[in-house]
Amino acid sequence: MVDLLSTPILVTVILGVVGLAIPAIDAGRREKGVDRNKVYSAIAFGALIVAMGIVIFRVFSGEVLPAVAFGQDVLTDDLFGSFFAVALLLVSLMMTASSWNYWKGRSNPAAYYSLILLSSIGMVLIAYSTDLVMLLVAWELMSLPTYALAGFQKRDPVSNEAAIKYFMFGALSSALIVFAIGLVYGMTGTTNIGDSVKALTSLDPSMMPVGLLAIALFIAGFGFKMGLVPFHMWLPDAYEGSPATIGGLLASGTKKAGFAAALRVVVLGMFALNADWALTLAILAVFTMTIGNLGAIMQRSVPRMLAYSSIAQAGYIMIGIALAPYSDQALAGSLFHIINHAVMKSAGFIAVAAVAITLASYSLEKYRGLGRRMPITAATFSIALLALAGVPPLNGFWSKLMLFGAAINTGPVVDWGPWLAIAGVLNSALSLGYYAWIMRKMYMEESPDMKRVKEPRAMIAVLVFAVVFMVGFGIWHAPLIDFASKAVPDLSFISGIPAGPLH
Repeated sequence: MVDLLSTPILVTVILGVVGLAIPAIDAGRREKGVDRNKVYSAIAFGALIVAMGIVIFRVFSGEVLPAVAFGQDVLTDDLFGSFFAVALLLVSLMMTASSWNYWKGRSNPAAYYSLILLSSIGMVLIAYSTDLVMLLVAWELMSLPTYALAGFQKRDPVSNEAAIKYFMFGALSSALIVFAIGLVYGMTGTTNIGDSVKALTSLDPSMMPVGLLAIALFIAGFGFKMGLVPFHMWLPDAYEGSPATIGGLLASGTKKAGFAAALRVVVLGMFALNADWALTLAILAVFTMTIGNLGAIMQRSVPRMLAYSSIAQAGYIMIGIALAPYSDQALAGSLFHIINHAVMKSAGFIAVAAVAITLASYSLEKYRGLGRRMPITAATFSIALLALAGVPPLNGFWSKLMLFGAAINTGPVVDWGPWLAIAGVLNSALSLGYYAWIMRKMYMEESPDMKRVKEPRAMIAVLVFAVVFMVGFGIWHAPLIDFASKAVPDLSFISGIPAGPLH
């Protein structure tokens, strides 16, 4: 029986009521002279602030469970779920506040903000789900609104193409997940993740291939949302064709929800099957970060460049997941980079949105002279890019250092661990190439028109917050590292799982 006063239920009720109320208000009353976009943006922002406040308050008051990984209810109010809820709600807050400017003068603002709130509910529920059916329901609740949001500019052929590709690959990922859930239920007789893992620890050897197939299907299904190679094909087109704020929501929000689902199911399932897939995940991480960075270098559209960069960042996060059986630090490093990347990538897409509505272009050539034309946007965008590259003393440096340090420290246990760190360092250096290219355009080249333009105030406020976050937690990173370390799941109560740091 789910506690009706648990964090996920309270967040669902708040966001659900407001998300459904906004279209109802819009349909029932439309006063002339009222900027509906600003009104609905403020309402949605307020609902997200309340939801975030509940999550943070319950974490600090000690009302949530430790990161227990499993529970007998369909939703478990634990620190692991709360960690991802904070990161995901933070992304939704930043995108909603930015839409105050971005969606000005556009049609259907009520539906736009309602869909963001409904998708946020799905993301949060994924983080707290400890039942496969609940996970699937939350996955679809997150995905279905974003399909509509990706194609919200319905008169734009590029947006329509993005939505179709996103929907097709999203439907395929959902089908793979459903197939995997069916296999697990057939083998274990339960959809509870904890009970399934316990049953898989004593799986009949003749059923082992089916168990490994289920894990492979989960990796493929969640891999589409996480943007892992080779499941990344849809991602650049979808991010470029979506409204810039929605591209940020996909890159910074739904991608992180995919990692939450994968950590709940895939990693723990591999431990249960005693399957040594660490090297496979490590190879997947190297290919993901390398192909992502190489793809970004060849782009002339800034959203596409950020999309490929997002693929590469998923590869860095995978380093910690691959090394989870061998290092206490590795999985904590992945969680740390997840929350850092949520803010860094959100800031990048918001800067792109600010340029798009001011200069009406996504082309890299429009960024020439941006340091003089839009100085605040250019400065904050540069800081976000440097943080993504892992330049000290910004927050991205510390999460990458934690990940690469964990890889080096596993050398005595797995001889390929240090090579994984080397691949990460080389790819971070490679990413500086295209990040520096953008900054060179902004500060070392001139456009035909160098007059300063008015920068969107709401977006500037969000970007300033992002800079404070990136610089502040770069200088004082201990609280986030502590939060991430406490959010690592504990599996000590499950017999049969190999000894490791998750105990």
